[in-house]
Amino acid sequence: MILSVPNMTCGHCKAAVEAAIVEVGGKADINLADREVEVNGLPEATVLAALKAAGYEAEVIE
Repeated sequence: MILSVPNMTCGHCKAAVEAAIVEVGGKADINLADREVEVNGLPEATVLAALKAAGYEAEVIE
């Protein structure tokens, strides 16, 4: 799935988003320029909840 994370604006944000996904057992491919994250193998609800807990709102775009 590909997520839009509009408030991911810097390297620190990128690291925080990646850490949140890794913490729930996933792997993130992050495109900071487009503010998108690709995550495979995790339920959508799990990823969205992990990002929300880290302070990042996300929306599934694919």
